[in-house]
Amino acid sequence: MFSIFTNINRKAFINAIIATLVVIAMTIIGSVNLQNFDAALIIYFFGTISMTFGVVYHHSVWKQRPATQKYWKRTWEFIFSKDYPIYIKEVIRLSVRNILFQRFILPRGKARWFGHFLLATGCLISFAVTFGLTFGWMHFTLKEGTTDMYETHMMGFTVMTFPLNTIMALILFHILVWTAIMVIIGCLIMMHRRFVDEGQIATQWFERDWLPLILLVAVSVTGLGIWFDYSFLEGKMSQFMAITHAITVALFLMWIPFGKFFHIFQRPAQVGANIYKIEGKRRGMQVCPHTGDEYTTKMHIEDLKEITQEMGFDLEREDGKSYLDYSPEGKRAMLAKAHLKARQESGTYFG
Repeated sequence: MFSIFTNINRKAFINAIIATLVVIAMTIIGSVNLQNFDAALIIYFFGTISMTFGVVYHHSVWKQRPATQKYWKRTWEFIFSKDYPIYIKEVIRLSVRNILFQRFILPRGKARWFGHFLLATGCLISFAVTFGLTFGWMHFTLKEGTTDMYETHMMGFTVMTFPLNTIMALILFHILVWTAIMVIIGCLIMMHRRFVDEGQIATQWFERDWLPLILLVAVSVTGLGIWFDYSFLEGKMSQFMAITHAITVALFLMWIPFGKFFHIFQRPAQVGANIYKIEGKRRGMQVCPHTGDEYTTKMHIEDLKEITQEMGFDLEREDGKSYLDYSPEGKRAMLAKAHLKARQESGTYFG
């Protein structure tokens, strides 16, 4: 009955508790001792707290994997080495290219890239705004002594003043409307692909591939419903729309650590993997003893040898070489030769 508690990863659990407490503390501090905390957003707050715990727990477990841990340590080792100017420049370049503009997915198709870009950009902006409002870090007030000037406050400080009925007001007060439209269009592009792409049809799962898109559409549509109600229905459906939207957002946030959207928090680690490849090429390439071709970096192979030894695998050959020194083609050739030798010794090639 209590096995669920005995199987908990202790280190990950402690990290998740600490992260949750940090978010709560930052909410208290950023909202000026809860003076700017909007109690109407409490459902979003609990959804965010649940997401924080789950994401940090999952990320901590993932980072404890030997290969992930090696990549993690190597990345920081390179960034803080004597060549740090080169790697800081690469981190910035790769972050702009692959995280901001999602260029890593462009080789898979322009339509797919456009849909992914709309989803990523819309979600990231929505997260920033939603978390800022939920934690009380950001809020708007009417400027004292005026009836048409608003002020933007960040963590208790006034950072901007703007008049109503201007482009700036339209953008700021409706930013979640624009991001919702971006997300819906992105979801429709991805859904269309899952209807017509034969490879996707054959391999897709509802929970992994369709549920994330359905949740995003539900969050975006209910968010647009709030705007539509206030803009055209005089707020007659405000209570229903507000509660429905809050529930869908909370469900989406709590599901993030366990579903496909966890890769949002893994994607920055891909920058580190690219840095690892760059440094590996600088140190030299590994040549397969069988094919004579370069197939990966020497550093990668040496790190693999360390990891496999730590995990208790013995991949050393009788001649002193390691099976890891061989490329995939070389390993397949060695396996074929081993099969041939075994059949020759058995006296029959078939049966």
